[in-house]
Amino acid sequence: MNEKKRQAAVDSYKLVGTLPERSYDDITQIAAYICNAPIALITMLDYNRNFLKSHYGVPFSESPRQISFCTHAIQSPEAIFVIPDARIDDRFKSNPLVTGDMKAIFYAGVPLIDKGGHALGTLCVFDHEPRTLNERQQVTLIALANQVVNLFELHRQNIENKALQKNLIKKNGLLKDFAGVVSHDMKMPLANIITTTDLLKAKYKELLDDKGLDYLNYLKSSSFSLSEYINGILLHYESDNLTINQRQIFDLQDLLEELEDLLNTDYKCVIHLPETNHAINCNRVALNQIFLNLIGNSLKYTDKEHPEITITFDENEDFYLFEITDNGIGIPKDKLEEIFDLFTVATDTDKNGNRGNGIGLSTVKKLVTNLGGKIKVISTVGEGTTFKFTARKEDIPTQLSGPEIDISQHIN
Repeated sequence: MNEKKRQAAVDSYKLVGTLPERSYDDITQIAAYICNAPIALITMLDYNRNFLKSHYGVPFSESPRQISFCTHAIQSPEAIFVIPDARIDDRFKSNPLVTGDMKAIFYAGVPLIDKGGHALGTLCVFDHEPRTLNERQQVTLIALANQVVNLFELHRQNIENKALQKNLIKKNGLLKDFAGVVSHDMKMPLANIITTTDLLKAKYKELLDDKGLDYLNYLKSSSFSLSEYINGILLHYESDNLTINQRQIFDLQDLLEELEDLLNTDYKCVIHLPETNHAINCNRVALNQIFLNLIGNSLKYTDKEHPEITITFDENEDFYLFEITDNGIGIPKDKLEEIFDLFTVATDTDKNGNRGNGIGLSTVKKLVTNLGGKIKVISTVGEGTTFKFTARKEDIPTQLSGPEIDISQHIN
């Protein structure tokens, strides 16, 4: 046994010196009951001590490693290491655990072997008189030891996940800051390019041929596309700041009518708003941005001479329920699962030949999530698309006394 590698494995679990936990204490209590023993321990052999992660029947949480029975157990090739009577065993008869107050006469320990093959410690039982374990007790003790190892692995995985999450949060913060700085710094040069393009056309129009004017128009169009892309990135990251807690009471009808005017729809497009007005208590800025993206997409991605959009509203005890249905080009079935992913587009170009940037729907999903809701899409190519989303009406505690509410049932 390579002690250096074994000790490194023990260290990797970060359990030595930790406080008692119910999940481990339950196992030692069961082990004591099954084996009819007054003492049951979960041990981890550290550099110079035997740390007791769980101790049933004794008041201490560690002991010197040099007198530990478990040191011998982890070196044994057997699945379970048994000492029927330590008083007549040359290895233990003068051990303070045997001769002292603990009176450790009988011992049975199962090595706790991790997936790397390292013996970390034991699940063991002691008794104050000589005895043995029957086959059923031995099998059960081994099974319980396997569960201890599973708990160890789960604990380490949780540590790794927390470290990974912390690292991802840090990287995401850096990326967010980078995107914000770069996007902000690019807005002014782009505005200068657009303005300069207009000045060149106005001043030198008579000197340019049609091809030259096309180049200027292309330069201006590309600058607008890049500006829209930058604004989308900024909005995507700023959407984290729009949460369920930032509420105000407002008229939904007023919000939708303002958006209708902002989008400047022509007479050929019909937008059906909810038949009755509703005063809702929600994050107005977030809801405005959600509708702006979804209605805007319905207007851009259509092949119908008379586009038609229908917006409906309902509510129940816990959620506001919204639907936006259009008669546009629809979304291919193989794209439905990924349209909310950042930088993913469902269609090559819109009705004006412009390519989307795949930011809008990702931002919509993030905003809906921040409002405590969920969003789903139903679509048929050539017929149209329906987006259904919810927004939580009021804060619901994280720890619920009753059954957890399944939000998905409200958007089916």
